[in-house]
Amino acid sequence: MRALYTLTLFLSSGLLFLVQPMVAKMILPRFGGSPAVWTTSMLFFQVLLLAGYAYAHAGVQWLGPKKQAVLHILVLIAAAILCRLSLPAESGLENSPWQVLLVLLGMVGAPFFALSAGAPIIQGWFATTRDPHAKDPYFLYSASNLGSMIALLAYPFLLEPALPLTDQAHIWQFGLFGLIALMAGCAVWVGKQNPQVEERPEKETLTWPRRLTWVALAAVPSSLLLGVTNYMTTNVAPMPLLWIVPLAIYLATFIVAFAKRKMPSSKLWARILPLVVTPLALVMILEATEPMFLLLAIHLLAFTMAALMCHSRLAETRPPAGNLTEFYLWLSVGGAVGGLFNALLAPYLFSTLAEYPIALVAACLLRPPKPDSKAKRSLDFGAAVTMLLLVIGLALLAQQLGMAPSQARTGLVIGLPAILCFLMVDHPIRYGLMLGSLFLGSQLMHTNSAGLVAFSGRSFFGVHRVVFLQNERFHELVHGTTTHGIQDTLHPSEPLTYYTRSGPIGQVFASFPELKRIALVGLGVGSCAAYGKPGQTMTYFEIDPVVEQVAKDPKYFTYLKDTKADLNVVLGDARLTLGQQSGPYDLIELDAFSSDSIPLHLLTLEAVTMYRSKLAEHGILAFHISNRYLNLEPILGKIAQKLGMAIYSQEDSPTDEEILTGKRPSRWVVMANLDSDLTNLVKGSTWFPPMIPENTPLWADGYSNILSAFARRND
Repeated sequence: MRALYTLTLFLSSGLLFLVQPMVAKMILPRFGGSPAVWTTSMLFFQVLLLAGYAYAHAGVQWLGPKKQAVLHILVLIAAAILCRLSLPAESGLENSPWQVLLVLLGMVGAPFFALSAGAPIIQGWFATTRDPHAKDPYFLYSASNLGSMIALLAYPFLLEPALPLTDQAHIWQFGLFGLIALMAGCAVWVGKQNPQVEERPEKETLTWPRRLTWVALAAVPSSLLLGVTNYMTTNVAPMPLLWIVPLAIYLATFIVAFAKRKMPSSKLWARILPLVVTPLALVMILEATEPMFLLLAIHLLAFTMAALMCHSRLAETRPPAGNLTEFYLWLSVGGAVGGLFNALLAPYLFSTLAEYPIALVAACLLRPPKPDSKAKRSLDFGAAVTMLLLVIGLALLAQQLGMAPSQARTGLVIGLPAILCFLMVDHPIRYGLMLGSLFLGSQLMHTNSAGLVAFSGRSFFGVHRVVFLQNERFHELVHGTTTHGIQDTLHPSEPLTYYTRSGPIGQVFASFPELKRIALVGLGVGSCAAYGKPGQTMTYFEIDPVVEQVAKDPKYFTYLKDTKADLNVVLGDARLTLGQQSGPYDLIELDAFSSDSIPLHLLTLEAVTMYRSKLAEHGILAFHISNRYLNLEPILGKIAQKLGMAIYSQEDSPTDEEILTGKRPSRWVVMANLDSDLTNLVKGSTWFPPMIPENTPLWADGYSNILSAFARRND
């Protein structure tokens, strides 16, 4: 019986984790990747998750286990019947949040709601059995999170590379029917209980401070999960699939904390946490990026210790089995609070990734105090204010002494405060508040900048900074560790970085001087506007409004202001906005792939077919695919083969002298309907047809596999 309940819970959680990335891939080409779409999707799944936990709690309270078992089986059957894992017909769909909500509700609303209730319901049923472990069924939560972890790893590494979306959907629906059968078996065990045996397990009266403590202990790791993932993938290593590692750790800490075998207490993790968080704070303030793997390790270790501490405290303070469903309801509330804070509020409240250090500070504040600790709260707050004033004072002193912005200056400014902060580790409140002051003071004084930070802006897509370097000669737009454009104020008409006149895209503009209508996907600082001529029309398609704000402000960059072409900017997801244009274009430049996180829906057979439909008869597609981890040439080559298009690529490696003047390495691919359309460009040059291995997959809206591009990076 115990094996049946464990397997059922394992499958339920696995199905819940598998369906979310599957549905996201289904709706992305239709609705795009705008903030409204992702916000709506996250709210949809979060609200349904809370609704599922509330339904589980209400059902066991009002109906009792036996009647609830019958009801839930009927709910699962209805969910399976209503499930439609495919998009509705194109006609009548509008790109609005309400339409996204309705589509998600029709596709997966019913089964997601039913699956969300699985973990508390199954554990609640098990608590009514005569199993020796029924009085403490929380160990089953480990099986739930193990199922989630296996699904997390299986989707990108097994399911996605092997099967198109339609086959994935069929397998998932088959799993749902299997879950119904297992659930029915569990329900039978509930129904067979001896009527003389009390069905409802032991309960206790819960206080509101205890409930709010559960919410906090669940919210902080949830916020930290998103915070560390966002920080690592933008500021340390924008590596494909890196987001899987923190999520796997998050699930693993639940498995450890709720395991049947006794694990180390939360006090041990609480003692270790400051030993990791203090050096991590220094690393973050210094904005160190090397050595990459050591930095990744310290971020992940701090996250692991914080999550283990919080989740272990949750396990240690869990109520009797009679309060099980309410316990999980408050855990889900905490998870929602942490997730929604990062995803919805933080982009509007902060101009930096401040939610990450805030969550680290919150984790430190949740450390249990020593039994003999009698510190006064006034001393805690006084120490925090003193720390803030000390950091600001040291930063001002460094400026007065004429110390140039550098990591060395930052180390001198924050070194002493960090030591003082660490000396307070035995006082959790004081240590946490002083750590927060250290972060706040460093941010206020920009102690971590290698140059003058002229602008820092935050949007749904991350933090963008404009930094003035070399006595303000060079203006640079930076997103995380990726440069999105540089302008030399001494030579403002010269496009730099990946767009120089000697580089691949410069050769395209030089080889085809008769270009009239040009579409450019991805604005950056507007470098290619420098190629604009009288009589030309240039239309940029940009998804991030902060990027548009920066590129149009002449205090930072003047490419758009100075261009000789007629220029306009269209905001929105390029797959949708470009598709709505009438065309034809002589050149479509696609520059959405120059970072190390590529929007897959812009690089599929259907997407390239749409671009081609907007081209003039002899028009050209130019793809900027510079990337540290992925080789996209074979992917584009396979699509060109399928469409019968000519394709060439070039990798441009600048000299050391060129790098000093603003040029950066770049890789470009050009495509056209006929090989003769590219003769002027490729004849006698360094443009070559890309190598396309026979096993290169054809990326389409129904199938794309990022691992295939990752594996070919060094081909």
